[in-house]
Amino acid sequence: MADLRQWLFRAMMFEADCEPLRTAGIRIGADQREFEDSLMEETLRPFSVAMRNDALRMTRIYALVFCFENSVRQLIKDRLEENSGLDWWEKCVPQKIRSQAESRQKKDTENSWLEGDKGSFLLYTEFGHLADIVIANWASFSDLIPTQHWIKQRLEEMEQARNFIAHNRRLLPGEFARLEAYVGDWNRQVGV
Repeated sequence: MADLRQWLFRAMMFEADCEPLRTAGIRIGADQREFEDSLMEETLRPFSVAMRNDALRMTRIYALVFCFENSVRQLIKDRLEENSGLDWWEKCVPQKIRSQAESRQKKDTENSWLEGDKGSFLLYTEFGHLADIVIANWASFSDLIPTQHWIKQRLEEMEQARNFIAHNRRLLPGEFARLEAYVGDWNRQVGV
């Protein structure tokens, strides 16, 4: 029994040590992608082929919007924390936005069966308010972003697409290309 425990412990330690390598894109052990693909196939099997194909096409754009939105949030956090300190949320975020995000987090924490990430008030800030936070703290972002109008326009258009996608509507290929171009513009502008 002690040998089994020791073997299991070593296996768990190996898995934990390998995770940063996997995250960096280095393949170790069983092919995770193949495993995830088979799980996806099994999960989607009850639905029509047309619906599954639409869902799989939309996963690419969902992933792009997810990464984009969270990179904007991270940029805001990093810049404001760097320029205003750890209490940047209280100092830099307009009261109305803070109140709404704090209320949403409180409601989520008290009433939700979902146990995902609930730590940061910034995660509870509406996507449309991110441009408002940047504009309210323009001095912290003016070296990265050409104009306030530029960020407001880009984030408003991205928000429209984000909400469209979040309500499980399909986009056309030209709309995919437009979103990819906007994200590419953003990444070049802010140095991602």
